[in-house]
Amino acid sequence: MAFRLLANRLRPLLRSSVLRPIPISHPLDPHLLRHLSTFPARRPPSRPRPADIGARARQLQSRRLWTYALTFSCVAGFIVIVLANFQDQLVFYITPSDALQKFTADPSKSRFRLGGLVLEGSVVHPISASPEMEFVITDLITDILVRYEGSLPDLFREGHSVIVEGFVRPTPAEGMGPGPKVSEKARKNVCFFKATEVLAKHDEKYMPKEVAAALEKNKKLLEAEAGDGETRG
Repeated sequence: MAFRLLANRLRPLLRSSVLRPIPISHPLDPHLLRHLSTFPARRPPSRPRPADIGARARQLQSRRLWTYALTFSCVAGFIVIVLANFQDQLVFYITPSDALQKFTADPSKSRFRLGGLVLEGSVVHPISASPEMEFVITDLITDILVRYEGSLPDLFREGHSVIVEGFVRPTPAEGMGPGPKVSEKARKNVCFFKATEVLAKHDEKYMPKEVAAALEKNKKLLEAEAGDGETRG
């Protein structure tokens, strides 16, 4: 009975304390409240955008085309350089008649291999103290003076075939100077041949086909002219 009586007395007090608001001794900072009000709400994670496969393929194709174009340009430039060097180093066999004709037509193209017969009695040293020597190469029609500085091969002989490599040069204004009588015809030409190498390979009969054919043709022409002269006489 006593316990029930005590409970009845305490019940009103408990009800009043629960419903009564708890006083706040320290008010909240207004700046903190403003910050909390503007704090962004947590957003759900965004989904990754799907990859643009078409744009990626176009980019790879463009890059591949530029690579092909650059490679082709490099290869084409290399081929052009090789062909230009090859053309510069390409040397043709010509006869004295061809050399005179080509020099008259275009003096800039002057590097050749000159072939023919060494005119007998034409091998001399213009200056005794100089290692330079000169001789005349003929194709039986045209004579051309050759100047060469160096040692001659053992197969070099007057009256035999020879191949010299070098350049056709214009005759100096003061002329080629005095020399043997057999070389007077060659000294009157508008050009001479400055040899850088004398080629007497294999044997004494060595001669390129085109040069040998020209010599044989000129030989027959001279024989025909000599026969016509005897007939007229």
